[in-house]
Amino acid sequence: MQKKLKKTYKFALKTTAFISLFIAVLITVFLYVFYNVQFLQIAVLTIFCFAFSFVLIQYRVEKFIYNRVKKIYDDLKLLEDSTISKDSITTDMATLTKEIDKYTKDRKLEIETLRIREEYRKEFLGNISHELKTPLFTVQGYILTLMDGAVKDKNVRDKYLRNASKGVERLIYIVKDLDMITKLEVGDLRLKIEIFDIVALIESVFELFEMKAAKKSISLTFDIDYKEPILVRADKERMQQVLTNLVVNSIKYGRQQGTTEVSIENLTKKKVIVRVTDNGEGIEKQHISRLFERFYRVDKSGSRKEGGSGLGLAIVKHILEAHNEKMYIDSEFEVGSEFSFTLEKA
Repeated sequence: MQKKLKKTYKFALKTTAFISLFIAVLITVFLYVFYNVQFLQIAVLTIFCFAFSFVLIQYRVEKFIYNRVKKIYDDLKLLEDSTISKDSITTDMATLTKEIDKYTKDRKLEIETLRIREEYRKEFLGNISHELKTPLFTVQGYILTLMDGAVKDKNVRDKYLRNASKGVERLIYIVKDLDMITKLEVGDLRLKIEIFDIVALIESVFELFEMKAAKKSISLTFDIDYKEPILVRADKERMQQVLTNLVVNSIKYGRQQGTTEVSIENLTKKKVIVRVTDNGEGIEKQHISRLFERFYRVDKSGSRKEGGSGLGLAIVKHILEAHNEKMYIDSEFEVGSEFSFTLEKA
């Protein structure tokens, strides 16, 4: 950029040289003919003329460039005022180029962010349309079959109505989960903070999914026998949702005759950490950063057969964030996974 700056001096020097030479020759001829002036006087006059011309031309060139640069600054400020320096404008091309490069990088970053968001939006819409489409078409199929005459057969009618009801329940389940996430994000869902025994809550979750785990011969256990209650301060109902989603996931992706183990440890004087560990399929590293996205599934086909809304981990994330607690994931593919989160001690 400095070479571009020096071009103004080259331009001024060459122009000044031509003007000075022309004036010097003109004055020399004039003065020699009419006033018999000595060469030394003419040389001094020429140098003075050269210096004056150089300053004048250089000033005019600088002014010319300044006006052009100022226009560029003004145009950029109209686009984004915060990215352009508020210092005085100079003709230093290096400074201008630096400002424009910064502006360009910021815009590229913004465009890249918008592109990623657009891809996420398209993927999200595709996922939600798939999640809603499956139960909708199922319900529609059963109802159309009944309307075509199957309603007259009592056995078929009852069976199809039960299946249609299951499809409607799945739709309601998805809509409720979406509504909860939306409320958590905008802060409309108020937490009912209370003191409760986290051990007892985990035991109740185990009881709820004991039969589901038994179908895959998965044992639900604690790492040790917790004889004393461990009191924590949180929204009990929401914490049950967190534990439910984590335990259900561990069963869903667990191995036959596997285990789902829960442990509770003291993390600090004011915090405990709850760990849900399994020896299931595990998660590949490229999927871990996206696990908490809505409807994101590691196994695009198999996991759908297992049911669920695809919103479980997203709900877990938002509930824990609402409690100002942290979530951790440690997983090794084909070895197992551990999901852990912190809670405030009572």
